[in-house]
Amino acid sequence: MEVFSRILDVILVIALGCGGVIGLFYLANYGINALPKPWNRHFLPWVYIAPAIAILSAYLILPTIQTIYLSFFDGRSKNFVGLKNYVFAFTDQAMLVAFRNNLLWLVLVTGFSVSLGLIIAVLVDKVRYEPIAKSLIFLPMAISFVGASVIWKFIYAYKPAGYEQIGLLNFIMVNLGLEPVGWLVERSINNLALIAIMIWLYTGFCMVILSAAVKGIPEDIIEAARIDGANSWQIFWRITIPMIRSTILVVSTTVVILVLKVFDIVFVMTGGNYGTEVIASRMIKEMFNYRNFGRGSAIAVILLLLIIPVMIGNIRRFRAQEKLR
Repeated sequence: MEVFSRILDVILVIALGCGGVIGLFYLANYGINALPKPWNRHFLPWVYIAPAIAILSAYLILPTIQTIYLSFFDGRSKNFVGLKNYVFAFTDQAMLVAFRNNLLWLVLVTGFSVSLGLIIAVLVDKVRYEPIAKSLIFLPMAISFVGASVIWKFIYAYKPAGYEQIGLLNFIMVNLGLEPVGWLVERSINNLALIAIMIWLYTGFCMVILSAAVKGIPEDIIEAARIDGANSWQIFWRITIPMIRSTILVVSTTVVILVLKVFDIVFVMTGGNYGTEVIASRMIKEMFNYRNFGRGSAIAVILLLLIIPVMIGNIRRFRAQEKLR
């Protein structure tokens, strides 16, 4: 009976929620139609976008303003300290390590994910097993960051030499006569090991988007190039890449934004220890572990400022494409 009661509650909530939204828009539309004609045409769009603006203001704009405000106060948000928190963010050793690691993530994840996605999209285009290959490569996208991290934690699991290895990589290495490696504790390779997880996750995403762009290239252009004597390599560099350049840039900027916000993988795999700290994980530590709301807010603002130029570049590119159409 308890299960049926919960199901009934869910159905009632969905019905009331959907019915309330429909009723709200119906009443708003009725009120707009009651206005004189010159006015109803001007007010109608605002009536429909007003709920979205209200939600964005409540959950995005106002928290952003509050975060910026708190970044100028001390850890308890009582005393004004000016730019002290920002000075800390750019001078603290742990923060400098986080900036360095994020830069490494940006270069490697974006470069490898987009490059591998493009290469796979071109190679599997028009082959018989294309849907199966693409499905297998895209499959990791169905896994959450936390789920993928748990999977790879077992792959990277380490035991000292002489003990039975439960990690897949170290099991293979020991059976090949090599010494096991602490993939997550060795500072020379642990960041690369974490980066490999995100490359594994997002190569499929890049492949799917770029594959659609590759298929959009007119076939007669490819055939004309072949008739003129161009080989596959020349077609790839002089036709494929120039014609899908805008898509490559959009995919790249999307991955850049995702990398700047990366947190889950680092938190689950290493907790930011052993030199694997990134900006987002440091923000969480300052905010919730050390209870320093000023520093945490300042790091959040810096992260926002890093993402904004990428978003503006994307918007400008979309507008330029619209003008060309």
